[in-house]
Amino acid sequence: MAADWRQAAPVRSVADIMSVPSLAHYVVDWPRPGDVGVVAEADTPVGAAWWRFFDANDPGYGFVDAAIPEVSIGVRHGWRGQGVGDTLMRALIGCAHAASLGALSLSVEPDNYAVRLYERLGFDRVGVSAGSLTMLLRLQP
Repeated sequence: MAADWRQAAPVRSVADIMSVPSLAHYVVDWPRPGDVGVVAEADTPVGAAWWRFFDANDPGYGFVDAAIPEVSIGVRHGWRGQGVGDTLMRALIGCAHAASLGALSLSVEPDNYAVRLYERLGFDRVGVSAGSLTMLLRLQP
């Protein structure tokens, strides 16, 4: 769901995602030390948000620095626009504050409506990579 966010895009299977190294590294060997995630449920999982640390040798799409974890989020199509993404992101940001992180980063395509959510939560546009926005949330200690 995180990779296939467009309404018309079919959601790929786990096997399909895992066959693409640039996507698989967001979840392979979950959980590694430092990985944190939250899940939204309504009888069944309807969304998830998580962070993972990367390094310059294997960066994520929204890589900023090895000390800053990159956020991923996915919400089921039928649950979008109902506050699930906001709830997940606020929970993850709360975890980041509790862990005394200095910042969170993410990557989002400019036409993804989630850009507005990220900006509302305080993420700033700090770059463009492969046509996607890199955004950063600086956290106060």
